[in-house]
Amino acid sequence: MTLYGKLLEREKNNNPIKVGVIGAGQMGSGMIAQISTIPGMIVAGISDINLDNAKRAAEAYNASAAQKIDILTTTDFKEVIHSDKVEIIVDATGVPEVGAQISFETLIAKKHIVLLNVEIDITIGPLMKKLYDAAGLVYTGSDGDEPAVTTQLFEFAKTMGMEVLVAGKGKNNALKVSANPDSAQAEADAKKMSSHMLAAFQDGTKTMAEMNLLSNAIGFVPDKVGMHGISAGLDGTVEKLDLKENGGVLDNFGVVEYVDGLAPGVFVIVKGQNEGVRHELSYLMKKGERDHHLLYRPFHLASLETPLTIARAVLENDHAIVPMGAPISETVAVAKKDIKAGERIDGIGGYCVRGVLETHADMKKNGNVPIGLVGGSSVAKRDIKDGTFLTYDDIEIDESTTVYRLRKMQDQTFAE
Repeated sequence: MTLYGKLLEREKNNNPIKVGVIGAGQMGSGMIAQISTIPGMIVAGISDINLDNAKRAAEAYNASAAQKIDILTTTDFKEVIHSDKVEIIVDATGVPEVGAQISFETLIAKKHIVLLNVEIDITIGPLMKKLYDAAGLVYTGSDGDEPAVTTQLFEFAKTMGMEVLVAGKGKNNALKVSANPDSAQAEADAKKMSSHMLAAFQDGTKTMAEMNLLSNAIGFVPDKVGMHGISAGLDGTVEKLDLKENGGVLDNFGVVEYVDGLAPGVFVIVKGQNEGVRHELSYLMKKGERDHHLLYRPFHLASLETPLTIARAVLENDHAIVPMGAPISETVAVAKKDIKAGERIDGIGGYCVRGVLETHADMKKNGNVPIGLVGGSSVAKRDIKDGTFLTYDDIEIDESTTVYRLRKMQDQTFAE
């Protein structure tokens, strides 16, 4: 039976999937609105630090839903997580520390979790996946987010026996490495989104984190620190994301990458595994005789696709995207302004640091700091120049946070 068929069956039996949502910002609200017309699924609880946001999302849901729901709305996410009305949790906060608390609390409540929080997944995802597996629960990233959509293309190609050379996404915003909430405010207001979230998109952190999540899910690595970030259309992407000896920019295949010019799409570059397949690919793709071809999905629907993951988790005990084991890559903190000794260093989407992708091995060798650990009461130990990759000699990490404690546990769990 298809996923849709299973949802129709839940609807027929008056046994809908009961969803709890933490975070009623742009992403969370969009997903809540989507669920209102999906058969066999309801929103039973919504939590947001701003109660008005939760109430507005609940009212919008009931304005579209065929059956009105008495939705629990609260500022305390634990109320939603532990509610008997809720059977699966969606984290739509995008905040590492809050995400760590939500993931751990949901595990204690013995419920599945779907993450619209790439930031926490790249920081402690390998550990949480291991813990949720041990409890017989689903821990998963979300359909519609670019890492999961790209993973689906990757698995589509691999299932057919093809060789995948590169996997990646289009970049949605022009790169502005010094972007901060102030510089992003006007555009954020126009788009009705958080200025911190927009700054994280603009300074590249979000792209690095998304490709970090993809890397951990499929085992590919960045070809160089920060990736190449070429500008190209569809044909140019195939030409440029080739080995240097073939006129491209890459030192190696088996890499994750982002491309300015393909947004809002995702892609994989494939090679037919034998002469027969290569010939048929060239015929079917209508690009002439080529050794490499681009498989491209021209859209991703972000949180609007999250209900697919919710349904898959509850009805099939399956996931959209998960870490394959120990971390493969890391998004580390880089100063995006001069920071003075004693200055508090804020985190993702703030004024002080941006994220850059490198391999986990390089992070360990260089002593760099995962950006998901920066924030809270973190303080500079010494002056830090703009553009510096932060090390533990540069920053006093706030060790009281849940995310820090879980990260240390992850480091111990996957110690080599």
